[in-house]
Amino acid sequence: MTATLSVLFVACWSSGFIGAKLGAGSADIPTVLMWRFLPLAAVLVPIAWLSARRRNMMPTPRAFGRQVVIGMLSQSGYLLSVYWAIDLGVNTGTTALIDGIQPLVAAALLGPVLGVAVPRMQWVGLAIGLGGVAMVTAADAGAGTVAPWWSYAIPFLGMLGLVASTFVEQRAPASTPPLHALAIHCSTSAVVFTALAVASGNAVPPSVNTFWIALLWLIVLSTFGGYGLYWLLLRRIGITSVNTLMFLIAPVTAVWGALMFGESFTPFTALGLAVGILAVVVVTRVDNRRKKRDEGEDTCPVRAPITSRG
Repeated sequence: MTATLSVLFVACWSSGFIGAKLGAGSADIPTVLMWRFLPLAAVLVPIAWLSARRRNMMPTPRAFGRQVVIGMLSQSGYLLSVYWAIDLGVNTGTTALIDGIQPLVAAALLGPVLGVAVPRMQWVGLAIGLGGVAMVTAADAGAGTVAPWWSYAIPFLGMLGLVASTFVEQRAPASTPPLHALAIHCSTSAVVFTALAVASGNAVPPSVNTFWIALLWLIVLSTFGGYGLYWLLLRRIGITSVNTLMFLIAPVTAVWGALMFGESFTPFTALGLAVGILAVVVVTRVDNRRKKRDEGEDTCPVRAPITSRG
């Protein structure tokens, strides 16, 4: 059962990047994202509010504001960058790999920002990861893609938003329950993307079937499937094993994009993806050793933000 759930998790999480390309091909980006998050907010906000009232855990204004900022960085800004890059022609696998180096960058910057000692091997892992991204990006750009050269910087901006949201979360005096945080993030994104869609005159959804298929894909597979399985697997197999499964997202997305959309997938692309996976393995192993050591010294483990990626 766990093996089946793991396979489904990788597929559902990877589907977010594929769904982004499906959605971008059927409507303007603000329209797709507006109608993706309005139903999610309508479902999650009442459930989270009732849960908070029942447990007497209503967030303070400061905690609520912090989660709004985290949602804008890790969800609104991040997804806008993903959809924009894919709409410009950047391959889904390349976008997924750039997303995948976020833990490397966060781990490397943890020391300077939060005053945590960063092992040398984490810097080595970051360098390896950036090399893998450079290889995949070069293979993508050299395969005759229609994406302009500057479009490859857009996913990096979204990834840096994820890193910034991590640091905002780390500075919080207490963690927010996942359901409450996700409800705030989704409602924030619903407001942001509705405002963008209305301002650009694209709030009315198109009548084409592909638009609604893309939305159904994103809501069911990417959000409920990906995030539901994420939390289920966290309880079953733990964070280390889930992080290991995350290594598979970029290669699965790259192969999926090649089969479904005819995106380029060369031996150089495969090599770059392998290098990226190696980098994440190096950093994760170092980070796990450090956490085990810190837990042995009764220190508090680092929290990760609740995001809605892909």
